[in-house]
Order: sequence, then structure tokens, then C-alpha cells
Amino acid sequence: MPRNLVRYQQTGSDLHFITFSCYRRQPYLGTPEARELFEKSLEAMRLRYDFWITGYVVMPEHVHLLVGEPPGVLLSKVLQALKLSVAVQRRERPFWQARYYDFNVYTEKKRVEKLRYMHRNPVTRGLVSKPWDWPWSSFRHHLSGRAGTVEIESEWTAARRKRATGETHISARCGAPSVLSGREP
Repeated sequence: MPRNLVRYQQTGSDLHFITFSCYRRQPYLGTPEARELFEKSLEAMRLRYDFWITGYVVMPEHVHLLVGEPPGVLLSKVLQALKLSVAVQRRERPFWQARYYDFNVYTEKKRVEKLRYMHRNPVTRGLVSKPWDWPWSSFRHHLSGRAGTVEIESEWTAARRKRATGETHISARCGAPSVLSGREP
């Protein structure tokens, strides 16, 4: 492990802005099928480890996630399981770089900054002209409440839960937007 690298996990309330890359930044996620496979694996891990996802984007050679911590398990173990889940379903070897970048997000300002950064990444890279046009991200959900392959923790999701069960536990989940705005966070 590199010197001076400190990961603050099991903080209880912080979100984590995670970035990890395909091996040597190869575009192993360069096809719609590969990106859809990643989304399905991300949702499977979300369900298995009971953590929430506030935002994500799948790029051709890397991924950004904005996630909460799973109860009772280190986030690093969840990321290891996620990466393994994708790698075993693909032919490229090795598939992932060994490490990942983790930034603790502990303010609303940083949460919004990280969501905007990840949602604009496909536009910045010239893959699409508008964030809405990149289906492998949480942007559409944050804009309209649209449900996708990956459940995004937001006011939209909390409202759906409340209608379905008469309850909401959004207040217990860090990182959800405080108001329904219908706009990009």
C-alpha cells in the first residue's frame, strides 16, 4: 500500500466518491453490453451488501461511484466483490487496476460537486453532447426520478418507498438531496 494513503471507512455517515479503472485504462467497458453488465453487477452488490448509491457513471475505461457505507462490512470488500463480479463475466485479463481512489464526501456542497463532475464526464470526454444522452449513469434518475437498473438513493426513491409502504427511511440515509427540484443536483 502506498505511504500516507489513509482511507476513512466505517465513519457511519460519510459518502464515498470512488473511482477505479480498467487495467492500464483499456476501454474494457467500451461497449453498451459491458456497461450494462457493470450496472447489473453494481445493483446485485447493492442488494447483497445493503448499501446505497447516490450517483454513478460508467465510462469506457473507468467508473465513478458516490456511495454510502454498507453496515458491518468494509467498503473495500464491497468494491472487491463488485470488481470480481464483473471480471469473471468478461474475457479480458486482468480486467481492473488493483487500486481505487476514495474521497470522503462530508458536506452537501461536495456531494453536489461530485455528482455534477461524474454526470458531466461523458460530455467532457466528447461521448455525448448532454448528460441525458449517456444512459449508463444516475443523471436521468436525478433529473426526472426515472428508475433504472441501479437503484439510486434520492428524494424520488424515498417518495416511491413512502407510497409503497407508508414509510420512508431517507432521513437515515446520508447523501440524498434535501428537496425535489427536478434539476440536476
